[in-house]
Amino acid sequence: MKILVTGGTGYIGSHTAVELIQAGHTVEILDNLYNSKEEVLGQISEITGVRPAFHKVDLLDYPAVLKVLRGGFDAVMHFAGLKAVAESVEKPLFYYENNISGTLNLLKAMQEAGCSRLIFSSSATVYGDQGVGLLDETMETGHGITNPYGQTKFMIEQIIRDVCVADPEFSAVLLRYFNPVGAHPSGLIGEDPNGIPNNLMPIVMKVATGEIPELSVYGDDYPTPDGTCIRDYIHVVDLAKGHLSALEHIDNGCAVYNLGTGRGTSVLEMVRAFEKASGRPLPYKIAPRRPGDLAELCAVPDKALRELEWKAELSIDDAMRDTLNFLAKKQA
Repeated sequence: MKILVTGGTGYIGSHTAVELIQAGHTVEILDNLYNSKEEVLGQISEITGVRPAFHKVDLLDYPAVLKVLRGGFDAVMHFAGLKAVAESVEKPLFYYENNISGTLNLLKAMQEAGCSRLIFSSSATVYGDQGVGLLDETMETGHGITNPYGQTKFMIEQIIRDVCVADPEFSAVLLRYFNPVGAHPSGLIGEDPNGIPNNLMPIVMKVATGEIPELSVYGDDYPTPDGTCIRDYIHVVDLAKGHLSALEHIDNGCAVYNLGTGRGTSVLEMVRAFEKASGRPLPYKIAPRRPGDLAELCAVPDKALRELEWKAELSIDDAMRDTLNFLAKKQA
């Protein structure tokens, strides 16, 4: 199939592009490079032997998006969007405009161009605060969402559902990610955001290289065994393979799946795992809680196993090994 990957030079998009190419699909990437680098295309080429066609386009530019879609695609994988929880609290309008308006433009262009299959990069934040740590797809979403980033994902899910109801030819899969970590085993691609990183592992990498003096652990007074937040950390290669499974199983209407491991790991446990893998201590300090952070978020991934024949195979130790390999290649 011919697949358009929006946000395809980003962390998850690039890993998914690799999996798609290796599975025999034709991939084209659309990205505005706001939080990624064009050289990722060369790294994808080095891994796969294929350099995807690239469109430097912002989803807010509807005519440009439509022009790309008119190239004829069998499906779109939609990763493009702003994703930092704390930044979304500080800049809500920026997030609502970029994530929601960009997706509206993409959906309109897909309909205009006759492309009717979409796989959307959603988030576990749509569950809000359920009062429990284990989350499954039967739970109601939209209540108790603590940040604008999560609100944009919830709103986009509803928009896509409405499109599927209105257009019986339109099919979508909503994939709710938990916390992606790790890098490609080649060490050629990994999480490498522009500017100051927001996610845990890029910050850990910068602490390890001395670019940042210490890791800030936001809160040690949560109701968890060691007081730090617990998250379901999933290796990015497992996550990318989940998209391939979704593409292979996409059907009429709108389906939703959690992509996670079902196992929770605290921030301090992640620190210890990195120290074990690297063989050196990682400086950190306890900082005040961040607005919008919940104590625990973990997937119940059974539905994806049952219907997509997918499950996470890689461990936290695998993620740390691959992260360190990526870091070593960057420094070489």
